Amino acid sequence: MKLFFSLILLVITLDQWTKKLAITFLRDGVQSITVIPDFFSLTYAENRGVAFGLEFAPPAVLLLLTGLITAIVLFYVIRSKNRSVLFLLPFALITGGGIGNMIDRMTLGRVVDFIYFDLYHGHIFGTYLSLWPIFNIADSAITIGACILILFHNRIFPLENPNVKNDVR
Repeated sequence: MKLFFSLILLVITLDQWTKKLAITFLRDGVQSITVIPDFFSLTYAENRGVAFGLEFAPPAVLLLLTGLITAIVLFYVIRSKNRSVLFLLPFALITGGGIGNMIDRMTLGRVVDFIYFDLYHGHIFGTYLSLWPIFNIADSAITIGACILILFHNRIFPLENPNVKNDVR
């Protein structure tokens, strides 16, 4: 469990530190720094919604939902007897990312984003489209944690009795 809580703390610390840098150098400064022309930049943005800027509920509801999901994940991991790295890693990333964005919602009322990959932007059928949203370290941790859960689901959550086979026809 030391690994679990250490990784959560690492994600939160890295997320909050990079957001403070983004506020200092991007919001209060140049707004955007090109790292790789026409591909990658550090661009300041604020997000009141959830992933991809979707706003489906008021900020207070989003804060409550994030807190509830984080509490459920923590409760589940602490109650579980599984202490393998492959089990703890994705849940620590998801929890740390959730707490990192929750801190922003509580202190700023919105989430600070600053990592931007310019995969495509332009007009499609007369509508302006930017293919990839601006995101942050917390979003990355949540996404990586979810991908680990999906990719390694059978190894993270093995069947109770490995001798029992499901015969689906």
